[in-house]
Amino acid sequence: MKEKFLVYKLSETVKNTSKIQSQLFEKFNVKRGLRNADHTGVLVGLTKIGDVLGYQHLDDGTLEPIPGKLLYRGIDIEDLVHNAQEEQRTGFEETIYLLLSGRLPDAEELCDFSRLLGESMALEKQTKIAIMELEGHDIMNILARTVLEMYTYDSQADDTSRDNLMRQSIDLIAKFPAIIAYAYNMLSHSAKGKSLHIRHPHEHFSIAENFLYMMKGSDGYTDLDVRVLDLAMIIHAEHGGGNNSTFTVRVTSSTGTDTYSSIAAGIGSLKGPLHGGANLQVGKMLKHLAEQIKNWADVNEIDNYLQRILNKEVFDKKGLIYGIGHAVYTVSDPRAVLLKEMAHELAKEKGREKEYNFLNLLEERAINAVVNRKNARTKKLVCANVDFYSGFVYDMIGLPREVYTPLFAMSRIVGWCAHRIEELNFDDRRIIRPAYKNIGELMPFIPLKDR
Repeated sequence: MKEKFLVYKLSETVKNTSKIQSQLFEKFNVKRGLRNADHTGVLVGLTKIGDVLGYQHLDDGTLEPIPGKLLYRGIDIEDLVHNAQEEQRTGFEETIYLLLSGRLPDAEELCDFSRLLGESMALEKQTKIAIMELEGHDIMNILARTVLEMYTYDSQADDTSRDNLMRQSIDLIAKFPAIIAYAYNMLSHSAKGKSLHIRHPHEHFSIAENFLYMMKGSDGYTDLDVRVLDLAMIIHAEHGGGNNSTFTVRVTSSTGTDTYSSIAAGIGSLKGPLHGGANLQVGKMLKHLAEQIKNWADVNEIDNYLQRILNKEVFDKKGLIYGIGHAVYTVSDPRAVLLKEMAHELAKEKGREKEYNFLNLLEERAINAVVNRKNARTKKLVCANVDFYSGFVYDMIGLPREVYTPLFAMSRIVGWCAHRIEELNFDDRRIIRPAYKNIGELMPFIPLKDR
């Protein structure tokens, strides 16, 4: 009891020691969350990897909202996705090549690269054993621990030369699907009493198909499931250097630390409910709405309930409609647009069009509710972000909620690795070290005998 009281006593001091008055941020011109007053990100670096566009700059210095664009090495992801769809092939492997190298592969290069990824996908025996021993309830935690343990098996773990960085990147990208699938199957076995399945990946399968095979077996998925998961991985692969997890990877990489430590730090960032974990919050909210709204086609009933959410009366009472709004995108999130296209096709195959139509109507009414809410500090154009549809898509594919955020990591590791390579290979690089202003008061030291 004495120990618990001490912990409580210490935690009570945080109420005062961690309190910083809001007006002080303005007084000292501190950009909270590295955000400008117009919600755009503070410029802290340069990159040639990805670009996120939600505004265009006008001659008078103002910003005009535009349909969102996401560029990978200067190439619109819509072109990447639609070309793969037209040629009826998966496109994630091509995306990996583009982001890591800076250019699109030709047919022979793509074939060789896909083969290399397939050959690198199987886990070493000691890694499999480690995953089985690392029991836990959160796969993101198991993923991070496994990545850190892989450091001990790499004889060149601390080598930051270009060749070694590329080797490590390809190896980690290839192995993430198996780590996640094995971790889930172990969790399902230990926590839910289900049979333990450790399926060896097929070298000739795409990454998307291999993941579904390792998760569900050869009869557990359709061709459309593979194509939709492949799409989801493409659109989650990169999002500029400013997203929290990529910035975390760049910050840690700037110190010269090893690849495994840096990627594990990125995983820790992505795990947060305000970042990669956001899709779980959307899923909880949509489930709640589906249960509480009796008529899924009644606009008035939907509007009234969404207003109650904004008024902090129902759901988690935080006043947020999850999946609506983005730090950069305004008119539209291109990732959500692409995923929504495939979500409709998948809903038809799975017989879940009624749910899709409900989600589509919710999107429309939620945007209207947020834009027109009373007492809003600023009037900002908002759109549905990628999280609004991703959980629904994963559920239709038959994937468990425990792997939703790990799936994000399985995709985003491509961008992480590309940014790490860039951070360690431009001429004018230096360790990233921002400043914090101390606003605490000077305190006299009192000898222990006088306290």
